[in-house]
Amino acid sequence: MRALTDSEARVIAVLLAARPDRERERLRQVKIPRSTYHAVRRRAYGEGWLRDRYIPHPVPLGRPFVTFLVARPYADRLEEFARGVTEDDGNVVLWNGAQLAVAVFFHAKPTDGPRVSARIDRDRSAAPPLAITVRADGPTIPVYFDFEGLWCHLAGLEGTLAYPHGLGGAAPPGAPEDSDDPAPLTPNQQWAIGELLRRPFLAAEQGRGGHLVGPFGLPFSQRRVMARGWITHRTLLEPARLPPYQGRAADQVVLVSGAPKTGTRPEMLFSTLTRDCHVYPFLFVVGAQRWLLGALGTGGPPASTDPERRAVLPTLRESLEGIEILQEAATGFTSPVDHRYERLLAARGAPATKP
Repeated sequence: MRALTDSEARVIAVLLAARPDRERERLRQVKIPRSTYHAVRRRAYGEGWLRDRYIPHPVPLGRPFVTFLVARPYADRLEEFARGVTEDDGNVVLWNGAQLAVAVFFHAKPTDGPRVSARIDRDRSAAPPLAITVRADGPTIPVYFDFEGLWCHLAGLEGTLAYPHGLGGAAPPGAPEDSDDPAPLTPNQQWAIGELLRRPFLAAEQGRGGHLVGPFGLPFSQRRVMARGWITHRTLLEPARLPPYQGRAADQVVLVSGAPKTGTRPEMLFSTLTRDCHVYPFLFVVGAQRWLLGALGTGGPPASTDPERRAVLPTLRESLEGIEILQEAATGFTSPVDHRYERLLAARGAPATKP
């Protein structure tokens, strides 16, 4: 596998930020010719290094609870495990590895989260899993599959443009005050949201390049739901396909969970990890009883030889107890459910055609 060039590394960093900047501003940021930028962007999507998704705020969809599941499926029950997860109509993400699995579910009720774990226990398809259910209308998911911080550090770039992107937060304009009830979407809103959520997959079916599914040139109704914060455009990294850069590769998926110690604040732990440890989680979930962090480990020499870089495990021990660390090579994962949020609308019977 060939290594990434400096131009490729810079363009990937800008695209991962997923900022709604005009192209001129992006070119100024990466400091490369326009023709090089376009060529690298096409290559990044064509080679599968990047992919675009439209990620919804859970509240307007009437799914204000989000469950994160980490499991160790039994080797002889992998198919049963995957089937049990994907049959849940709230499942939007499933990473399946040889020894480790990660899944995300959007739920209408808090009691729907334990149902997933109970099904796995009943099927006996995995060891007892870790399941964390949080309300999405608060600061409980400050980082949600955001790889920009990790990539900028790996590529030796200073600072980030938009990291971290989270999921949910304060209910956006137009969302119901009582988020336990389904959001009263109009047929036009359902159509606009459905078109955005399906946009990357329809483009693939039609043979259009992944670099052409961004938010530019969208119809007014789709721009409106994005402006209200109901939908966010994101660019995600595919670490298993990404070539190394200067001998470094984000080739290990590391998941850390632990119970917060009294007085521990998630924003302080995040700040210490990024500022002092140079660790940039792509996932951070703040549950009532347990927190979950996802990071990518790197092979090869470190991007920085700064002797003042703080050790990670002692830092975690200051904030968490009962720490569990799971790790698997990124190449060992498949994505049977790859951010398929349109499934949520299908479960509600949303219209597939424009009203």
